[in-house]
Amino acid sequence: MNLDFLNESQRQAVLMTDGPVMILAGAGSGKTRTLVARIQYLLEEKRVSPYQILAVTFSNKAAREMRERLAVNTSVNVGTLQVTTFHAFCAKVLRMEATYLGLSKNFTIYDDGESQSIIKAILTKRGINQKELSPYTVAAFIDGLKNLGYYMGLARNADVEKYAEDKRLFDIFMEYEAELHRSNAVDFGGLITGVLNLFRSYPEVLQKYQQKFKYVLVDEYQDTNRAQFDLILQLSQTHRNLCVVGDEDQSIYSWRGADIRNILDYESVFPEAKLIKLEQNYRSSKKIIEAASEVISRNLARKGKQMWTDNDEGEEIRIVECRDDKAEADFVGQQIRHLVQEGVSLKDIAVFYRNNAHSRTIEDALRKEKFPYRVVAGIKFYDRKEIKDMISYMRVVVNKKDSLALTRIINTPARGVGATSLRKLEDEAVRLQLSLFELLEKIVESPAEFKHLSLSGKVQSAVYQLVHLIQEVQVLETQNHSPSFSYEKLLNESGYYEVLRADKSYEGAARLENLEELMSAIKQFEDSENEPNMVKFLETITLDTTVSEDGSTDQVSLMTVHGSKGLEYPYVFLIGIEENIFPSYKSLEVGPVALEEERRLFYVAMTRAMKQLTITFAQSRLLWGSIKFNGPSQFLHEIPAQYYRWDFFQTGSKKAQFDNYSQSYDDWDQSNHSSDDQVFYKEKVYQTKKAVANLSNYPSGSKIVHALYGEGTVLDTEGLGQDEKVTILFRDGVRKKFMVKFAPLQKA
Repeated sequence: MNLDFLNESQRQAVLMTDGPVMILAGAGSGKTRTLVARIQYLLEEKRVSPYQILAVTFSNKAAREMRERLAVNTSVNVGTLQVTTFHAFCAKVLRMEATYLGLSKNFTIYDDGESQSIIKAILTKRGINQKELSPYTVAAFIDGLKNLGYYMGLARNADVEKYAEDKRLFDIFMEYEAELHRSNAVDFGGLITGVLNLFRSYPEVLQKYQQKFKYVLVDEYQDTNRAQFDLILQLSQTHRNLCVVGDEDQSIYSWRGADIRNILDYESVFPEAKLIKLEQNYRSSKKIIEAASEVISRNLARKGKQMWTDNDEGEEIRIVECRDDKAEADFVGQQIRHLVQEGVSLKDIAVFYRNNAHSRTIEDALRKEKFPYRVVAGIKFYDRKEIKDMISYMRVVVNKKDSLALTRIINTPARGVGATSLRKLEDEAVRLQLSLFELLEKIVESPAEFKHLSLSGKVQSAVYQLVHLIQEVQVLETQNHSPSFSYEKLLNESGYYEVLRADKSYEGAARLENLEELMSAIKQFEDSENEPNMVKFLETITLDTTVSEDGSTDQVSLMTVHGSKGLEYPYVFLIGIEENIFPSYKSLEVGPVALEEERRLFYVAMTRAMKQLTITFAQSRLLWGSIKFNGPSQFLHEIPAQYYRWDFFQTGSKKAQFDNYSQSYDDWDQSNHSSDDQVFYKEKVYQTKKAVANLSNYPSGSKIVHALYGEGTVLDTEGLGQDEKVTILFRDGVRKKFMVKFAPLQKA
């Protein structure tokens, strides 16, 4: 087998077949090519049977790509070779050995929705209010235990004991597992813990698989959790030919259970392990790779690599300071236009952001420029469920005959108006030739006239509350209150905000951020209109988002940084690189371990770029309807000055203005830029913040007492006089926003 197409380190990784091996594969270092060559070498040169090789990775796409490459590159029949994902492998083992665990071979694998249904039934049976304990919180708890490899009846280690301290949640977990077993079902996480339980309980079954797989290979090893680590450890104990491939500098999934200790401690578990480093990058320019290496070198939790490349020196990284988030989006849109004019294809351009909510301003800018785009591994902002839900609330406010919108929200969040009750209401509306909302209004006005519908007290109460909320907001609209005020009322009094706030999962937090970004979108709309109202706002977003989809593959790619892993683009825009956003405020609160993961995430973002990397941040950003002043991310400070140039972008004139500072992060606060408008802007920001702080009756940090919620601390203040609003954190952890003129507040 000819290995001339590999570099020296890659050849080492292919030829070192026996015993435990760790391949540290840096970004863009040809990892997949090396893995495929290693398997091919085992098959062709070592004459290993395909039946004796197990290669596991994390995605079906990665597994499929490896299988396809092997089918093309080797003459050996690879039909019995298992190149698969952890979950697919475990599902196959469980079906073959199901009877050992009291399951039939045709057991069902429950998806997240079906698991949620079981959890909700358990909470209802126990009389637990789902607003107090969200099913999503329970699901995250269960998932956490399974990531640790815990199975019912197993001895608890120290990590599991931390979970068991919450007796109520642990008891729910036990009942959930029992219900799965009664249903002859396994959930997604249970596929792996089921196989672990099988191997622990029946050593003869484990021995069969240990004998079968002489060579075990694991891709993306840095993303493994404790359960997956235990699984591959047990499988490889007989032959000890375990090859793991990963990069500790790209370990970015701790929130999903990934444990970086698996890769950092590999040589402790296998003292005889050989370490091979793939450090040559084939993707990016010298400037990008060297800058990214400087940033990641600040992390302590790493094995250590020195990435290098034979690629061209390349352009300097461009760091662009923008006046605000709208200017930032305008800048990205204009720069993409310039690239297209230079002959660059849209498919070669990507925009990355830390959180999904930050896609909204970029989507607006791309629509304005009439550029098609796709949201990779995500949903376009105005197509996200929570956004469509709240827009449906607004549509019912402005058009009570919009029965489609009302059908969407009548039981969102859950109010007890199920499918049967909804069908009765819809049939009655048709019979009386009324819209659905007009019928609900009549039921509220004259409930006795609709006894024949046999609506439960719970349904009648839900109808009453929803109708009154919509009617109250309709009155606000006639009184010319701002759309943002109406939106805030709908969000809070519908119960939607509280339900999401109770959801402690990663997805719940992301959905809240999207709703906060919708508030920012409404505020920006208000700033651009002389007489803003809800009708105009809905019309604007409908017209702006109705873009024909021509199916073209030539589109700009938008994605979170997490979603960018494993991808590469010639031109990358990395936006919103500010303190409290990237790194996130949560990581800054948690401490050094979380901050290092944020730095790894930043490193991943940088190393996706092949030719040109542009990083932007905004002096001010509209978040949750308030202007925030975060300042540039500390990660920008970590890029040495020789690798970037620093520009300032502002809009407001027919011609966009740029100032090239060639300054460093350290100069940012004191910089006296050439634009007089910029100096004025900074002074204005300072004066405005100071004025609000001085004039507010409840400045940030002040202690208050609320008649219902008790003692709390003011977190944020916006507006003045009749429009003043305060965000308060109460002692029980509840955070609420109030209009001061309406709230029963007094100073503590």
